Amino acid sequence: MLYWALIFFVVAIIAGVFGFGGIASASAGIAQILFFVFLVLFIVALVARALRGRAP
Repeated sequence: MLYWALIFFVVAIIAGVFGFGGIASASAGIAQILFFVFLVLFIVALVARALRGRAP
């Protein structure tokens, strides 16, 4: 998921350089959403792993 967020970020930068503001804005928004979803899933995985390690 982080890979796709990075891809959309690069697309947003390239579109912005070439003057496609709408596409750049949409790609940046998608990249931001994917990045935050990645962060939430990463934190959930860390907490799950920490709780699993403490179980008897």
